[in-house]
Amino acid sequence: MAFIGVDLHTNSFTICRIGGDGSEAFETFQLAAADLERFCLSVDAEDEVAVEATGNSAWFCREIRPCVGRIVVVNPRQFQVIRKSVKKTDRNDARALATFLSKDMLPETRLKRAGETELASLAQTRDMLVKSRTRVLNKIHGMFNRHGIKLKKAGFSDKRLRALEIERFSDVERIELTELRDQALQLSAAIRRLDKALEETAAALDGFEEITSIKGIGARAAAIFLSGIGDVNDFATADKLAAYVGIVPRVAASNGVEIHGRITKQGNKLVRTTLVQCTLSAIRYSGYLNTFYRRIKERRGSGKAIIATARKLLTIIYNTLKNNWIFEDFPAFKIKNTRQTAGQTS
Repeated sequence: MAFIGVDLHTNSFTICRIGGDGSEAFETFQLAAADLERFCLSVDAEDEVAVEATGNSAWFCREIRPCVGRIVVVNPRQFQVIRKSVKKTDRNDARALATFLSKDMLPETRLKRAGETELASLAQTRDMLVKSRTRVLNKIHGMFNRHGIKLKKAGFSDKRLRALEIERFSDVERIELTELRDQALQLSAAIRRLDKALEETAAALDGFEEITSIKGIGARAAAIFLSGIGDVNDFATADKLAAYVGIVPRVAASNGVEIHGRITKQGNKLVRTTLVQCTLSAIRYSGYLNTFYRRIKERRGSGKAIIATARKLLTIIYNTLKNNWIFEDFPAFKIKNTRQTAGQTS
């Protein structure tokens, strides 16, 4: 059995192979079919491989998975040995991965299934276009404001964009406003197409019907949750999922003193933002969540209250996916076709 560290690039990869006797061997392969086959022929079914998470690591792992016993995909943000190395070479990076793999000390990240990865990419693209459209609308609003004309940004529908009165502006400003308006309309159309694709793709995933039965979670939010969480069985408890999403407080404990800080925010930002938005909607329907939110708000303020309630909603999402619940009446915590109730999720 050997421990193999892989320093993966877009066109090649360098490996360090540490044998059972502690010997080290290095080799560089091209990222092509012939060299991948040669690498697979050089390993045994009991060997373990470590590779950092990069843009092409999922593809690389799929190619070599039948050839090795275990693949560890390393979270580069948590494994600083490579990033902060004073002598950063392909060989040293591969050696570091192989060494820490042999000691089982690597911070492992998960590889999602192909459908979940594609859906996550689609959701991120939509989020990027929404932010771009917001910047364009802010620019339009600023140009009108510069001439003493107050527009409501919240009401920038396509119809209103087309009806903008730009004749009063100078020739140069009219050109700019026309381009900005056209860009905003194109972005709006693209976002609608992505919304449709998100909903259709998410509807085919396991858990979609269950998660959308939670009042406050729509099809688009369900797509973001399902792609962001992946296989819920990867998480032993709801607390593990909360830590993965980054909605747990930082903890510093030393010499018997334990200090809790702000939430870590180490997970998927889009999932975390969507969770908070869904929580603001869910507390309008669920008496259970609303009561919990108000109780925390009285003691600690609205900001901490909404985060605490979002974590409570995430626990409900976890249990819903884990147990295949479909709510017949979410405000009453009544599950469809079963006598079981979800009131114990707290």
